[in-house]
Amino acid sequence: PLSPQELRSGRFWRGVLAELLATLIFVGVVLGASASPGPLAPALAGGLVAGGLVCTLGGPQANPALTLALLCTRKLSALHGALGLLAQCTGATLASAAARAALQDDTGLITRVSTAGTVGTALAWETFATFQLALAAFATSEHAAPQAGLALGSAVAAGALAAGPFSGGSMNPARSLGPAIVTGLWDHHWVSWGQPGAPPESPSKRG
Repeated sequence: PLSPQELRSGRFWRGVLAELLATLIFVGVVLGASASPGPLAPALAGGLVAGGLVCTLGGPQANPALTLALLCTRKLSALHGALGLLAQCTGATLASAAARAALQDDTGLITRVSTAGTVGTALAWETFATFQLALAAFATSEHAAPQAGLALGSAVAAGALAAGPFSGGSMNPARSLGPAIVTGLWDHHWVSWGQPGAPPESPSKRG
């Protein structure tokens, strides 16, 4: 549990700020790349920026799915997890607002269930993609930043390419939530939150 002393510490609030900044950067990069046709650009952009964030910011979760998993397994206190989730959603919303203002066509910002399959198919692919990302996060939780960054970046890119044609390949509820808030388009938004949680460790636990 988080003590009042920890709540007053600069380290705690730097961690919250890192979640906001990392999610803002990740979502902003992915949304900017989404202006290109096809799934390749956002998948590569997401993988590269995810790997870079591990090396530069120490591996914040920047993903509500990972934070919720840490909460459920009591690796985070309720307050720490709640503030982390708020920071992630805020960062994603700010990035989405900036992307919408910069791009002429904001339809590419939304992760949608495509005509390539049903909602059930989209959920299955999104679940699979998130599982392999969570597995990479778990497996690299004790590795040094370069190796962890490469593994996580590759998992993000691979998952986005695999699930993208069906569900948009979000693997990150904040990436889907931000554009939904700024555009008001919520069609099948629950698919991005319907995935199972990640393993009880994340790159942020490397210290």
